[in-house]
Amino acid sequence: MVFRRSAPSAASPPDRAASRGRSSITRAAARIVLPVAAVGGLAALSFAVALLASGASSSSVGTYAGQVVMAGFVNLRIPLMLRRGLTMIPALIIIAIGMNPTQALVLSQVVLSFGIPFALVPLVILTSRRDVMGCHVNQRLTTIAGGVCVAVIIALNLLLLGQQFFQA
Repeated sequence: MVFRRSAPSAASPPDRAASRGRSSITRAAARIVLPVAAVGGLAALSFAVALLASGASSSSVGTYAGQVVMAGFVNLRIPLMLRRGLTMIPALIIIAIGMNPTQALVLSQVVLSFGIPFALVPLVILTSRRDVMGCHVNQRLTTIAGGVCVAVIIALNLLLLGQQFFQA
């Protein structure tokens, strides 16, 4: 990006003064924009690396959580390679049928949103019970605020589902 000074004009003195004001604004803007433009590629690369690390982190946590649930609660042990293969099947099916990746991502998030109420509602209910939480039970105001937040999240999920599946 190159900033060039425009050729002098034969403008009247008031116009020339206004032009000098714009020129100083342009120089000030250039002092701000040029350093940002210089790190643009670096910022994009940093974001890509952070996104990749976040994805790797969340998948490893999700896999480990699934392993603990399967082994501890269900008493079912699946060999590591079989488990990894099973988790890849949905992605391979999407690739095989030639589905648009963006639509597949949106659809996966919509499907995942089905599970949110099944986690949040018991969370608010159980944390409000003294027999479950003991001295760590939520105060009434916290429970009410949590219930309102859960209601808003469920309403927004229902709106999302309606928009996704019943678009005109």
